[in-house]
Amino acid sequence: MGLSKNFLWGGATAANQAEGGVLEGGRGLSNVDLLPTGPDRKKVASGDLEMLEWKDGYYYPAKEAIDMYHRYMEDIQLFAEMGFKVYRMSLSWSRIFPNGDDLEPNEEGLVFYESIFEELKKHNIEPLVTIAHFDVPIHLIKEYGGWKNRILVDFYSRYAETVLKRYKGLVKYWLTINEINILLHQPFVGGGIVFKEGDNKLEIIYQAAHHQLLASALATKIAHEVDSENMVGCMLAGGSHYPYTCRPEDYQEAINRDREGYFFIDVQARGKYPNYALKKFEREGLNIQMEEGDYAILAASPVDFVTFSYYCSRTVSAHPEDYAQATGNLFPSIKNEHLPSTEWGWQIDPLGLRNSLNQMYDRYQKPLFIVENGLGAIDIPDENGYVADDYRIDYLRKHVRALKDAVEIDGVELLGYTTWGCIDLVAASTGQMSKRYGFIYVDRDDEGKGTLNRTKKKSFEWYKNVIASNGEEL
Repeated sequence: MGLSKNFLWGGATAANQAEGGVLEGGRGLSNVDLLPTGPDRKKVASGDLEMLEWKDGYYYPAKEAIDMYHRYMEDIQLFAEMGFKVYRMSLSWSRIFPNGDDLEPNEEGLVFYESIFEELKKHNIEPLVTIAHFDVPIHLIKEYGGWKNRILVDFYSRYAETVLKRYKGLVKYWLTINEINILLHQPFVGGGIVFKEGDNKLEIIYQAAHHQLLASALATKIAHEVDSENMVGCMLAGGSHYPYTCRPEDYQEAINRDREGYFFIDVQARGKYPNYALKKFEREGLNIQMEEGDYAILAASPVDFVTFSYYCSRTVSAHPEDYAQATGNLFPSIKNEHLPSTEWGWQIDPLGLRNSLNQMYDRYQKPLFIVENGLGAIDIPDENGYVADDYRIDYLRKHVRALKDAVEIDGVELLGYTTWGCIDLVAASTGQMSKRYGFIYVDRDDEGKGTLNRTKKKSFEWYKNVIASNGEEL
């Protein structure tokens, strides 16, 4: 059992990290537009009310990003040259509904994305579209409190129905909410949530999670009603957890950490709350408000396939003292001495990708799709602007081999693979341009300086050959 001849090779970006044009085309502001570079980025990401508007003295990279808003035709041409079968992208909620609660959509925003889909169609590239990728219109945060308010289910459903109907026949593959489990770790970015003093933060987060799960199910229902050909997926920030030692309590901690993320996908893929989650709510005294009929909504519309991002595995312990030298990003991990690390401390574990694929396929028995995987690195162009990124080729080669083993040896059903940041873009975690993932170098620095010219890296030709050979030539 090898990769299907219809295997979907491609790359991935997000509107807030690539698009720019924030003040153009009738677009409104969203939470991720307000993330500056520098030390105060974490202050904004934590939901500081004073930072919910642009301020003098800060650089906000999302304002212009890599200007895909004006350059998408050039970029799609480069993707087509690589042979992309699929391009994963996201819509900006605030470009289509500037305030989020508007009664009518912004036509200029709808036309913009329609033109992108038409251009992709010319090159026989399937769009894989994320409806919400870390963007909540800022008006919905200030006026309603973000996803902790159930009314956002209605606003999101209106938004989803609008785009699903408008792009019928242009888009077949949809994702409802990007990396939905990020809500647990960064509630402002994942849900537009701002806490007040005395709030039961965990209860509010899981209440918001319930609202997002309902919204995802309703979007899935609408998608199937609009077009029976539509396929809808959910999306997890993935990566299995390893126990730090053979101590049973460390193994149990690894199971618990896996469940934190799988909780969301359990509901989206199976259509019901897992018992361990209900027991958690009971044990911790979390009063999650659910209306009559909510369980029926979840049960009626599970997703068709499961997608996830994979950059690294994580190592965890039941003993806090073991985290003295934690590494990683939003998911603190004990340094695994058996694995190398990137320049940002993310540990490189190709076998972990195969492990994650098997774990999820065993759990859900639904088709899987790897929609983010890549190496963030500092690329240094030569005097001709060329980047010989052999380190990126090595990283991706090992991960593609791992996914092939999962399919060919283990029998995992895998629809496709899109590398993250197929073109250099703004890093979500730091706002940097210097943390580069792409096959295409963009002349832009961390201060927003540069021509924005696009240049093919060495990995461009390598990936082109991988796609042409359907993964046989690595």
